[in-house]
Amino acid sequence: MATPQPLNSLDMTHAGLHATHSFLAINEYGETVEQHVSSERPLTLYIDKREIVTLMTLGTQPEALILGYIRNQGFIDNINQIKSIQVDWETESAAVTTWHGIENISDKLKKRTVTTGCGQGTVFGDMMEKLEQIKLPQIPLKQSRLYELLHNLSQDNAIYKSAGAVHGCALCEDTSRLYFIEDVGRHNAVDAIAGLMWLDNINGDHKIFYTTGRLTSEMVMKVAQMGISVLLSRSGITEMGLSLAQQLGITLIARAKGRHFQVFNGAENIVFDAIPKKRMENV
Repeated sequence: MATPQPLNSLDMTHAGLHATHSFLAINEYGETVEQHVSSERPLTLYIDKREIVTLMTLGTQPEALILGYIRNQGFIDNINQIKSIQVDWETESAAVTTWHGIENISDKLKKRTVTTGCGQGTVFGDMMEKLEQIKLPQIPLKQSRLYELLHNLSQDNAIYKSAGAVHGCALCEDTSRLYFIEDVGRHNAVDAIAGLMWLDNINGDHKIFYTTGRLTSEMVMKVAQMGISVLLSRSGITEMGLSLAQQLGITLIARAKGRHFQVFNGAENIVFDAIPKKRMENV
């Protein structure tokens, strides 16, 4: 096998675009008001001149999105295998060139699953075989620290607060977030974070992954591949997402907002040190 090239040889564009645009709308009073509208752009990925998929995205972090996508799809295991990433919005394309090609890429593309991700996510190949090899650490999480983290995360969502129509994802450590990404689909946001982790050489040990979207099998698979063992959402879960979390040993926390949350898997890892008082029901 050829030796990967050093990371500092990666040739990459920085083609991020504005996330919103201003438009005029008519409100319920018949008044003309200026509103911000979230962008949505197609970006077609090519690997070594071979068309792979078209992603719908805000376009704020296109290179990170592409990196995370090819990482989470299992196309490339080492970022040093990549020679260049060139995003061109005039052609709505992202061209990835590798140093030595991707072994068995045709086999990887044969099996394609359209997931429940917003805008329809896609999973290629037999992902479960790779997931079965992943061993995730079980980390304790204090209830009080969870509340502090949720409070800190509530300060984000800038694009959602301005224009709506997006999901947000965050990589967190203790009570701080390392990255916060918003995109039109939660699968794009998680892939962009995976790409940033790759670029910055950050692993998933003792990290928490937060999403505003539902916890589906796709979300569980992606965070497992990133080496993250705690998955947190303000939304709900799916049965398959829960089943995968149980198989992979992921602490799964849903409906997390304010001082409310529900632990569906990994409750033994939660330290209940800040139990709120129950509300008194009216008689």
